Amino acid sequence: MKKFLILILLSFVVNNPAQIFSQKKDSVYKPGWTPRGVIGFNLSQVALSNWSQGGENILSLSGLSNFGLDHYKKPWLFKNSLIATLGSTKSGGGSFQTNDNIVSFENVLIYKVGWAVDPFIANEIRTGILNGYDYKQDPAIQTASFFDPGYVTQSIGFTFDRPNFSSRIGLAFKETFTNKFRQYSDDVNTPDKTEAFKFQTGVESVTEAKYNVAENLFYTSKLRLFSAFETLDVWDVGWDNTITAKVNDIIAVNLNVLLIYEKAQSLKTQLKEGLNLGISYTVF
Repeated sequence: MKKFLILILLSFVVNNPAQIFSQKKDSVYKPGWTPRGVIGFNLSQVALSNWSQGGENILSLSGLSNFGLDHYKKPWLFKNSLIATLGSTKSGGGSFQTNDNIVSFENVLIYKVGWAVDPFIANEIRTGILNGYDYKQDPAIQTASFFDPGYVTQSIGFTFDRPNFSSRIGLAFKETFTNKFRQYSDDVNTPDKTEAFKFQTGVESVTEAKYNVAENLFYTSKLRLFSAFETLDVWDVGWDNTITAKVNDIIAVNLNVLLIYEKAQSLKTQLKEGLNLGISYTVF
């Protein structure tokens, strides 16, 4: 199932290159400030009563906010984004369990010099919003809280930037902050102590794409890669994909696939997939 989902997502990327490279550089960047914002709510439910074929009631709720504020004054482009997601699922007579819990704030400053690629500097802050738990344990074990861990990454390099596609790569500095949950920041080379802070220098690549696949069918993707110089054979991977089918101006069906690999979190690749009926409202 995991390989099948990845192949579907790759097909969207490979089969839609014309939407990227046919655009003229800076074709939709308007001078001054340009806000953007979308809020959404998704629901998935199964309700059973006197049902003889088995199963149990399931209720899944999730919310998303995606806000941005860009400023363009030639030759400078300043892009800002704030994305937050929260989700919870209740199965049978159990309690609600958090399954979506992240906020990220990103700033990118690009100097449009007219080359094929342009220089940039960027900063990103990522953390969970609520407490996180490992529900496989009984009772559940807390594994994270707000800014524990928290990730801050600065990068400088070059970017290929178009209105619906951008890809940047550069030298990166990554800081990991923890308090109680120090397994995310601990240095395995110092077994006599557990560090609450980890600093890494390495390479970061961030690629974002937005495709209008068909009428009322949209695909968005963000791929983030990071590797520290001392462990270039190990890469942190975050690949977030959403396919949205618009029913009308506010109702949509959303398929989201999030793939994560971070060795400090788990030695195995993490995959989250969700198919939901949702309400989406464009604020700006």
